[in-house]
Amino acid sequence: MDTQSRQKLVEIIKLARGSLSQRAFGKQMGVSSTSVQMWEKGAKVPDTDNLVRIAVQAGYTLEELLSCLEGKPIPEATDLSVILRQVSHMPLSEVAIVGKAAMDRLAAAAESTAKRSES
Repeated sequence: MDTQSRQKLVEIIKLARGSLSQRAFGKQMGVSSTSVQMWEKGAKVPDTDNLVRIAVQAGYTLEELLSCLEGKPIPEATDLSVILRQVSHMPLSEVAIVGKAAMDRLAAAAESTAKRSES
């Protein structure tokens, strides 16, 4: 793997880790925190199973991840997939805010529908 691809992989691993500590991310991935450290330094490359887990955690398929590492463009993500990727990496306190906003919107829509059916 060339230097540029390795650097892209490091960035994607950090994206996948989000706000988790290296130890917590390693536990989630089934590897040691030392492995995560080595990946993020670019000193080691994760095996295929871990690349799959990293891709999923970062919101990609393995094919998209490999395309990105090869310098090929990844198809544009839809707004929804971007939002879902962001939510999956947010601290729970922020997820609660997003969840409340979604529930408020659903409640308002239900109320509006109920008023129209009464008329």
